[in-house]
Amino acid sequence: MSDYYELLGVSRSATEDDIKRAYRELARRYHPDSGHNDPAHEEMFKEISVAYETLRDPERRRRYDVFGDNGGRQTAGPGEAFGFGDLFDAFFNSGGDPFGNRRGGVSGRGPDAEALLELTLVQAAFGTTHTIEVRLPVACSRCEGLGCEPGTQPTRCDVCGGAGEVRQVRRSILGQIVTASACGVCAGTGQRILSQCKDCRGDGRVQATRTIDVEVPAGVDDGQRLRLTGRGPAAPRGGEAGDLYVTVQVAAHADFERHGDDLLHAHPLSVAQAALGAVLSVPTLEDDIDLTVPPGTQPGQMFRVKGAGVPSLRGRGRGDLLVRVDVVIPSRLSEEEATLLHRLAELRGEEVAPPDKGVRSRLRSAFR
Repeated sequence: MSDYYELLGVSRSATEDDIKRAYRELARRYHPDSGHNDPAHEEMFKEISVAYETLRDPERRRRYDVFGDNGGRQTAGPGEAFGFGDLFDAFFNSGGDPFGNRRGGVSGRGPDAEALLELTLVQAAFGTTHTIEVRLPVACSRCEGLGCEPGTQPTRCDVCGGAGEVRQVRRSILGQIVTASACGVCAGTGQRILSQCKDCRGDGRVQATRTIDVEVPAGVDDGQRLRLTGRGPAAPRGGEAGDLYVTVQVAAHADFERHGDDLLHAHPLSVAQAALGAVLSVPTLEDDIDLTVPPGTQPGQMFRVKGAGVPSLRGRGRGDLLVRVDVVIPSRLSEEEATLLHRLAELRGEEVAPPDKGVRSRLRSAFR
């Protein structure tokens, strides 16, 4: 089955509403009752339904993001009881092994890890390739990840027979119940190391600092996580490496506040500019642009500049730049400025405080 996100046509950072909207559109197109009578449409409808049911549930979506298709499904794990369907599969679909045991001694999957990536707003908006350093378990170079001394080989575990797990069958009122747990002797690998590597002491891994190039897509936002498949910690004894989750942290910008794909910029405006209008030089993520403010502009009024915001993470255009004008009232006036404003108030019939007589006049009045 295809990747669930690609199947629904949404990004990995899609919200629940985005997923629901995408599913409804696809369901209308491929539903068996739509009149196509096409077996391919019916099969497609089943696949998008499974994808939707997985991604709409936060816990199942988290498991799918970490473990892929198997993690998104509700399956029994080691130590959990098998259902009747699991019993049937165990005896008839395991390649001749009635308990479905793993052979070959391959280790399990490595754990996942997290890292933090700090970006500027411009880097997050337009995308970038950023190099980070992380300290992770990596495959031991001396034993090539096998865990044994060079010249020797791992041997098959004599407790689990190389299966990596031990199963028990017990009877209940429902019949036979099979439970499974990792082999405690070989730690679930199916192999035993008789001569351990001196560097990794049989684990197949050592701690090391790795340099990783992270390709950041345009439009990524603060707090979002990027999944680097197979770039995480190595698994013990040659298993599949885990994933590295990189959390993006976008630094605050002096000129802009981000709201989704839109940017908000607060621009100061004098009383005269607000009353008479003006042409302002306003910054954007690239260059400054001219913004015409009409006469009579009010404090807090918004002006929208189309397409001057952040590029959409889904590649569908850009957001807008919202310019909010903040009218600044002068706290100090020269004598000439005060005279002009009093004249304006007189012409408009507005009551204002009487003209200031000056500091000397107030001092003379105080000592009379």
